[in-house]
Amino acid sequence: MRPFVLALAAASLLAGCAVKEEQGYIVKKSLVIDVRSDAEMLEASKETAHVDDFGALTREPIYHNSKAMYSGQALNKHIGDYVQNMAQDLVSNMEYVSEETPIGVTHFALTDSDLNTTNLLGYQIAESFIHELHKFRIPVLDYKATNYIRVTETGDFILSRDFLELKHKVPMDYVLTGTMTKHQGGYLVNARVLGLETKAVVASAQMLVPFYIADALLPTNENRIDGVKLMQGE
Repeated sequence: MRPFVLALAAASLLAGCAVKEEQGYIVKKSLVIDVRSDAEMLEASKETAHVDDFGALTREPIYHNSKAMYSGQALNKHIGDYVQNMAQDLVSNMEYVSEETPIGVTHFALTDSDLNTTNLLGYQIAESFIHELHKFRIPVLDYKATNYIRVTETGDFILSRDFLELKHKVPMDYVLTGTMTKHQGGYLVNARVLGLETKAVVASAQMLVPFYIADALLPTNENRIDGVKLMQGE
């Protein structure tokens, strides 16, 4: 009689619960039974856990630098990957620019500023665009290059931001520039290529750079915020 009593009790328990199947689970009021196979559970766990070379599930490693300016999981993308996609969009709708029309690249300005303000993200976007345009065989001129190499105690340099050390005229036909707008999910970056004489837009691209990509850029100087040096007014 005992097996029959146990079976009857189990049947009454199941009958008294509201049963529905949702996303691989059977839900009975407060009772949840996972009906997924072992293979399905393993694939789901891989999304939140780190798998080593032998298939074992471990904690995802946390990285940090010596000054603890960054602490988090290893990134599998950086700002260059997003600039690469924008460069492809630019080239796909680019007009008039060719191998015989040199182009310059400026830093990207913050939209809600006087367009004379940028940050470390704006610096690096410009540097990455120089690389991407060169990959497309578009001639890029670096107007920050001087006519000499400065040998100093801190290193040897040829680039400068002192306009007195730079050429006043550079044979550029077009310039790549853009703006950045802080967004809830990151930075909305707008890139465009302009004709220096006509001011006509001959190419454009737009992309949202997530915050975790932008925040991964770290200023070298601790007295900087977003890569901009802090100046105290008088």
